[in-house]
Amino acid sequence: MKQEREYRSMELQIEQREEGAEPSFFVEGHAATFEPYVLLSVDGVDYSERIEPTAFDDADMSDVVLRVDHEGRVYARSSAGTLSVWTDENGLAQRADLSRTQAARELYAEIEAGNYPKMSFAFTVAEDHYESDTHTRVIDRIAKVFDVSPVSFPANPGTELSVSTRSYFDGVIEMEKAERLEREEAEKRAAKIAELKGRLIK
Repeated sequence: MKQEREYRSMELQIEQREEGAEPSFFVEGHAATFEPYVLLSVDGVDYSERIEPTAFDDADMSDVVLRVDHEGRVYARSSAGTLSVWTDENGLAQRADLSRTQAARELYAEIEAGNYPKMSFAFTVAEDHYESDTHTRVIDRIAKVFDVSPVSFPANPGTELSVSTRSYFDGVIEMEKAERLEREEAEKRAAKIAELKGRLIK
């Protein structure tokens, strides 16, 4: 289940330029943040996710591509030197050079016009664990980063999680509900016993 691709959205920026200057055709942003973020809310409880700063240390990022909506034409590629992907203190950063082809320059114009305000990145998880006190899934190791993609409609994580991620949280939610019901039943039994003892003493 952990090998299914997952997707997360990120902010997208274009390189600033002086008024009237030629565009540099560079776009950049963070594909992932090391700060926790809420993935979904169920029954008033926020379920979050956090990526460890060391999660990308052994990840396969040897041939990451930039596409639109995770499919179709490739506009930049790390193995071709037109896409850089690395980690910094904030998360996974990316910088793409969209100057090499006419199609890439046209995509830059679309991004500059605001038609693609965010990007999404595709990855698989190698190892994770769950912190029940904060309802947080912690991604310990990323197996592979496949692509970074400007997206027409950024996914709503709460409704468009991948099957594996949704199954993960469904399992966690069911487990926590069962534990909560068990605690409530134990509290009811304890209260009933205390009530019966009180009557016997009287």
